[in-house]
Amino acid sequence: MAAAKKKPFGGYTISFKGVETTLEEVFGKGPVTPSEMTKKLWAVIKKKKLAGK
Repeated sequence: MAAAKKKPFGGYTISFKGVETTLEEVFGKGPVTPSEMTKKLWAVIKKKKLAGK
């Protein structure tokens, strides 16, 4: 018996299809800590409404 496919943890799906934002635009030119990287990435995802449940 095959196991049912689980939903992603947290229930979010994120699609970057059609987004033309570069990594430099998201994170800037300087060094970024992992925690800052996560915050900036989620800010872009929320701003452009890329996440869905």
